[in-house]
Order: sequence, then C-alpha cells, then structure tokens
Amino acid sequence: MCDTLAIVGDDGVLFAKNSDRDPNEAQVLEWHARQSHAGGAGLRTTYLEIPQVGQTHAVLLSRPYWMWGAEMGANEHGVTIGNEAVFTREPYAENGLTGMDLLRLALERCASAEEGVQTIVTLLEAYGQGGGCGHEYRSFTYHNSFIVADPARAFVLETAGKHYAVEEIWGARSISNGLTIPAFARRFSDRIKSYVAACAVRRARTQAAAERATGVRDLMHALRDHGTSNQQPRYAFHNGGLNAPCVHPAGRFASSQTTASWVADLKPGAIQHWVTGTAAPCTGLFKPIDVFDPLELGPAPTDRFDERTLWWRHERLHREVLKNPAELLPVYAHERDGLEKAWLRSPPAPREAFLEADCRLETWTRKVLARHARDVRPGFVRRYWNERNERAGLVTGLLETA
Repeated sequence: MCDTLAIVGDDGVLFAKNSDRDPNEAQVLEWHARQSHAGGAGLRTTYLEIPQVGQTHAVLLSRPYWMWGAEMGANEHGVTIGNEAVFTREPYAENGLTGMDLLRLALERCASAEEGVQTIVTLLEAYGQGGGCGHEYRSFTYHNSFIVADPARAFVLETAGKHYAVEEIWGARSISNGLTIPAFARRFSDRIKSYVAACAVRRARTQAAAERATGVRDLMHALRDHGTSNQQPRYAFHNGGLNAPCVHPAGRFASSQTTASWVADLKPGAIQHWVTGTAAPCTGLFKPIDVFDPLELGPAPTDRFDERTLWWRHERLHREVLKNPAELLPVYAHERDGLEKAWLRSPPAPREAFLEADCRLETWTRKVLARHARDVRPGFVRRYWNERNERAGLVTGLLETA
C-alpha cells in the first residue's frame, strides 16, 4: 500500500511518496547511468523479457531488493514517478510487467511526464500487467496507478488490466490504493479490497495536506502523518496502521509498513530530491540526493538484518521507537527536525549529508536504547513484530559497542 501526492503550480511541481510494503522488504537506493544498447538487445524485467531501446536515461531508483522495477524514482530530465497498488474488478494476470517495472521503464525511456504516461500506456497495451508483487506472499498481485511528474506538468494515470484513464493535475492531487478518476473508478473499482486497504481514509488526509502545503517541509510532515491528534500510530486488528499515510503493520488481513519515502522539488533548472533511504519517515531523516551523484551505501540489503546496510541500521532504531513512540521519539526528534530545517535552507552535498546522517543515527539509537522504555503496543502488534524480527535475525534492544 502507498500514498503519492503532487502539487502543480506556476513555478514548478512538488512530489511526495510513501512506499508501503512488507516490513522486512528492504528497499535499495540505486543509480544507473545513461546507457546505449545494441540493436536487438533484450531486457529482463521482473518476470518478462522485452526488447531494449537504443538509449536509456540516467535514473535514481528506490527499489524493493528482490524485483527489477522500482516503487519510485527520477531520471536526468527531472521526470519523477510514484506508483500505487489498486484493486479492480478486472482479472489479474499470472504474468506480465509489474507496476514497478512500468515505472522504471518509463524513467529509463522518457524525457517528460507526458512521454512517461504514453510509454506506460504503450507497454501496458503490448505486454499487460501481472505477476506476483508481494514479498511475504509472492502471489499477491494488483493493478496500478501512477503520478508522473516533471518540472512543468504532472499526471494521474490509473489502470485496470489493460484499461486506463489519465488526468492532468493542476493544483494539489493525491492518490492512494484505490481508483480516483470518477468514471473509471465507477466502472472498475473493487470496493471491498479498496475498503480493507483504507485508501479513502489515507487519501483524504494526503489530499488535505497537499492543499495546505507550501513547500517541501510540509510534504515531509504529510508523509509522517499518523492520523491521530497526538500523532502516535493507531492499530486496527484487521489492517494495522493503514488508516494514515505513515503506515505501520500488524493487521490480520492487510499489513504494510512504510519502507521508503521520497519528496521532490521540481523546478525548471533547480531540481532537488529528498529521501529517507529507510523505513518509517516518522523515525527517519530526509536527506538530499542527486541522480548524477551515486553514493556508496554498502551492500544491497535483503530481508535479513545486516548492520552494513543503511536500511537495516535504521531498523534497530525504528523498531525500538515503535514500542513507545510517545516516550522514545522525543529523545531525538527535535534534533532531527532541526537538522532537516538547516538542510532545507542550504542543502549539503549528498555524500556529506549521508555521512552526517549515519553518525546521528548511531547516536540516536544509543540514546533510545538507553531509555529501556516499556512496550505499550497492543499484544497482537507485539506478536507480529516479534515474528518479523525473528525472521530477519534482528534482536532489538541491543547495540554492539565499538
């Protein structure tokens, strides 16, 4: 499950997305340079092999570690895309291009948002969409919707099988895990699955946040929203924390965790991307990043705890804070927020920012662990996380000394 929003104005486009997937499904930041390809070359996507194009653009992707496609990303021309799982009455194909494949293919092949929409539609008509998209349950599949943006324009593209609808955005617009273009939604929506996904509740909050937003920081706040007056996660037995954009798992029928977050300020000649590179924006730190500046972030993460990877280093902090957010998040949130404000005023080089962030992460983790806070979550939530921690080989409450 996910939430994506865009704001289109006279001076550019703002974009934001939370990628919500299974809690141990680490996401990797990945750079690919512009490349030329020989005629007749093939390209292996997650499940299909399709013809490669002669030239692909430089891209920066946020990709679930096991699949070829990406949940969100940007290219050298400022095209920035986020996708959403949507549930429709059209049949789900056992094979095809996944929504994540379609997103990456559009970024690699297009120089504008309009081209991106047309490329996704063309690929959809040629190959269809399908294949398992889940991590814990690989057979889990869905159709897709997208926000496709560049520094001048943005579009909503919604699909149901090979059917599609497009709406150009002006002003604020958000999408979640349900169809939103009215006539298309009336024709194709699966209302029961959309209800379980709580897409209408989350979209109402992101739409309101987008309409109020005046800049990047407001969108960061929107992605951290827990939908409660005290901004603490709220859990339902049937779908966990799917009632708010900053999603936390434990639901019996639907259970997602925000596993990566992205905000983009797309202005002609002045593009700036911000990513967490980690799960849970409520506990994470947004850092500047650049399509043209690849960073060495250690080995690619998997679904097993690995101290060498940024994503899993942050999980020790994240999963500890979730035990008692009211007590533990204030241990470092003020310092985190101040650092983001300073960076927004004067963004450092990405390499410098990521190094600084890693030092702060270690300090914050030690401070949080030192509190030995009581776990105040409902029993079913504690059981859920104990099982996922065991699967990942992560022992919470411990940090090796240097």
